[in-house]
Amino acid sequence: MSAPAVKDHPIHRRWIGQSMKRVEDPRLLTGRGKYIDDIVVPNMAHAAVLRSPHAHARIKKIDASKARVLPGVLLVLTGAEAVEQTGPLPCFANPPVAQYCIAVDRVRHVGETVAAVVAESRYIAEDAVDRIEVEYEPLPVVVNPGDASTSKGDAVLHPDRGANNIAHQRTLTFGSYDEDMRSVDVIVRRKVRWPRSGAQPMETVGAIASYDEGTRKFTIYANTSMYNYVGWLMAVSLKVPAHKLNIVPTIAGGSFGSKIFTHKVLVLAATLARACGRPVKYVEDRLDNMTSCDNHGSDRIYELELGLKRDGTMLAFGMKVIDDYGAYLQFGVGHHGNAAAQLTGPYRIKSARIELTAVFTNKCQQGAYRGFGSEVNNFALERIVDAAADELGISPVEIRRKNFIQPEQFPYKIPTGNVYDSGNYGAVLDKALEMADYDGWRSRQADARKQGRYIGIGLASCQERSVFSSTEFWFWNHEPGFALTSSPESVNIKIDPTGKAFVTLYSPFWGNSPETMATQIVAEQLTIDPSDIEITYADTDQGLMGTGPGGSRYTVMIAGAIAGAATDIKRKLFKIAGHFLEASEQDLELRDGRVSVRGTDRGMTIPEIALQAYYFRLSLPDDCNSGLDARFTYDHPYTTQPNADRTDLGVFYPIMGHMCHIPIVEIDIETGQLTYLKYVAVHDCGTVVNPMTLAGHVRGGTVQGIGSTMYEHFYYDEQGQLVTANFADYLIPTLKEAPPNIEVGHVVTPSPFTEYGIKGGGEGGRMGVPPALASAVEDALRPFGVKIDTLPITPMKIRDMIRAAQQRKG
Repeated sequence: MSAPAVKDHPIHRRWIGQSMKRVEDPRLLTGRGKYIDDIVVPNMAHAAVLRSPHAHARIKKIDASKARVLPGVLLVLTGAEAVEQTGPLPCFANPPVAQYCIAVDRVRHVGETVAAVVAESRYIAEDAVDRIEVEYEPLPVVVNPGDASTSKGDAVLHPDRGANNIAHQRTLTFGSYDEDMRSVDVIVRRKVRWPRSGAQPMETVGAIASYDEGTRKFTIYANTSMYNYVGWLMAVSLKVPAHKLNIVPTIAGGSFGSKIFTHKVLVLAATLARACGRPVKYVEDRLDNMTSCDNHGSDRIYELELGLKRDGTMLAFGMKVIDDYGAYLQFGVGHHGNAAAQLTGPYRIKSARIELTAVFTNKCQQGAYRGFGSEVNNFALERIVDAAADELGISPVEIRRKNFIQPEQFPYKIPTGNVYDSGNYGAVLDKALEMADYDGWRSRQADARKQGRYIGIGLASCQERSVFSSTEFWFWNHEPGFALTSSPESVNIKIDPTGKAFVTLYSPFWGNSPETMATQIVAEQLTIDPSDIEITYADTDQGLMGTGPGGSRYTVMIAGAIAGAATDIKRKLFKIAGHFLEASEQDLELRDGRVSVRGTDRGMTIPEIALQAYYFRLSLPDDCNSGLDARFTYDHPYTTQPNADRTDLGVFYPIMGHMCHIPIVEIDIETGQLTYLKYVAVHDCGTVVNPMTLAGHVRGGTVQGIGSTMYEHFYYDEQGQLVTANFADYLIPTLKEAPPNIEVGHVVTPSPFTEYGIKGGGEGGRMGVPPALASAVEDALRPFGVKIDTLPITPMKIRDMIRAAQQRKG
C-alpha cells in the first residue's frame, strides 16, 4: 500500500472539539449498566476453579470423588477430561505454544487451573474445589529470566520447542548501525530494568456460556474486545464451526488492554457449559485475575547503548533485551512490535539494533497492558538520553531539542521502517516548559538545595504510537505463520423514518467512551443533534469486522468508518432531495439537519427525506431503493508489508502522537517519601474530538503510570510464588498518591492520513510518566549520585539508595 492521499480537514466544526458529556455516563452512574456479573440467564450454574500451588509440576493424579458427592455440585472437570472436547487455546506465536483452559499434564505457573467445578452456586463450587485432592511431582522452577536461556532437562517448560527456555531469539538491525557506531565520539551505556506489573481493572474477566444441544451452538456473554475480529479462533478451540459460536459483548469495568482477547475464560466457561448441559457463569476473583490472567505487563532487562557526536547529535541506538514472557506465548513477541514502531522516539537517530531474547519462566504469561511494550521502550530510550546529557554536560532540554525531528520533515521514516505522520515536537516541549515554569523551578530548586531540601525536575519527550496494523503480530517471527494484514473497524448507520440515527458498533464499550466519540462524529457528519443519535452494539452473529479498542486506535478508526457510512447516506439524501426539489445534486448542501439548494431557502429536513425514503417508494427516483441506511468497513489508513529480511518492518503504526511530561517533586531524604509540587502533561493527539474525555484519559493514564513507576510490582520469589497477589501487597496508587493537579495541555498537529486529523490518545498518560518521574527522582537525588535504572522506585528503595550513597561518602 502506497502512502494515502493527504486528507483535507475542515476547520469549522460544530461538534468535534466540544467537551460534550459522555453518552455512556447516565446508565453507568445510576447503576443501570449491565456488566458481566449482572447478566443472569435461565437455569444458570456457577463455576470455580482449583489453581496450582506449584510453579512447575507434573500432575500425577487428581481425586475429585469428595467434590463430586457434595450436594449442589453438577460437574467436576479435569484437564484430561476437558481435552477430549476442547483443543488448545488460540496462540499468535509461530510456532504456537500449546496452552489449555485446564492444565492437562503439567502446571507451569502458580495459579494455573488444574480442575473446574460447576455447582448450583459459586459458594458450593468453591467448597467443592477445596475437596479436590491432587498429587503433584514438583519440577525445577525458573524465575530469573537470565537463567532461562541455560535451562535444561526438567527445567524446560516446553520441551517440544527445544532444549532450553528460549521462546524467541532474533537480532534486527536497521540502517548502517555498525558504521554509525564507529563514527561516533561517545558511546553511552546503561542497564535498566522494567519489572512486571499489570492492569488492575475494577471488574475482572468473566463469561456466561450456554450450549444448545439442538442447534449445537454456543452463546457466550463476555467482557472481551476482539470478538468480531478473532473471536472465531475460540470456535476452533471448542472444535465447532465458527457460525456455531455467538459472542455477545457486555460493558467492561475497566481493561487498560487486559481484556483485549480473554480467550481462556470464555473457552473454559463454554467447555463447562457443554459438559454439564447448563449455562455456566465464571467470573474471576481478584486472586484468579492476578495469578492467572494471561495479561501481566512487560518484564525486561535492557543493556542499552547510544552513540553520539560530542555536540550531542544522536546517531545510533542499540539494545540487548531479555524479555520474561512467563509460561506461555499467546501474542508471540508482539510487545516488541509496538516498541519497534517508535524505537528511536522523537529523535533523528540514523540507525538502530535490537537483540531480543524472549524466555519462558514459571510465571503468569504476558499480555496487553496500556502501552503493550512501547511504554517500556520510552522508559529505556529516555533513560539513556538523560545519561547522555549528563555525560556530555548538556541540559536535558537542549539535548532533546537538538535531536528532534523537525516539523517540515514529516512524514518521517524512522530506521525500523515505520513512518511518523506529523508532529511539532519543539512546540510540545515549549508549551510544557512554559506551563511548568521550568526555568523558575530550576531557580527555586537551587535555593531549596541551600536549605537542605531536595527538589527534582523531571522531563520526558516521547511517543504514543496509535492505530496498529496487524503486521506487527507476526513480523518478528522467523516464519510469519498467519501473516494477516487487516485490522479494520466497521459501523452501521440507520436513519429511521422520523430522522433519528441509530448507530451500531462492532466493538465493545471498554471504558474508552466509544458511544460519545461515535455520537459526536455522526452529529458532525450528518449535521444532526447528538440527542437524536442512539448507539448500540452487535454480537458476532450480526457483526461486521471490528478489531476493537487497543493500541490507541478506536477513535481514529471509528471516525473513518462513520465517515464512510455517512458519505453513503448523504449521497442518498442528496439524490432524494434533489428529486423533490428539482435541483442538481451538485447544487445541494447539508447543514443543520437540512438538505438545501445553495443560495435559496428551498430545502428538506432529514426527517422529511427519511419519511419519503421509507414509505413513498413510488415517489422516489427510479434507481433509489426504500430505506436510509449504510454500513461501512474502514481499513487501516496507511500500512505496508515488511521486507523479507526484516531490515525494514514496513509502515505499521504511522499515526504518531507525542507527549512531554514534566513532574516536579520533592524527596524527604529521611523517609524516601515523594511529594508532587507540580505535574504538567502536554500531548499532541492530533485533532481533539472531546477535550474533556481526552483529559480524563491523560490524567487517568498518568496516575496509572505513577503506579508502574513508584509502587506496582508482580514479585515472584525463588519458588515461583507470587507474593504480591492482593492489594495489600500489590500497591496501586490512590488519590493520596496522585498529584493534586495534573495540568494537561495540547498541541495539535492533525494527521494527514485520518478523518479530521485525529490521532490516538488513550495510552499516552502512562507512556510518559515512568521516564519523566524517574528523571525527577534522579534529579532530586543528584547530590547523592543516585541513578534510577530500576522500577518501581518505592519510598523504601529511595531511602535505601540515599543511605547507601551516604555510607559511600563516609
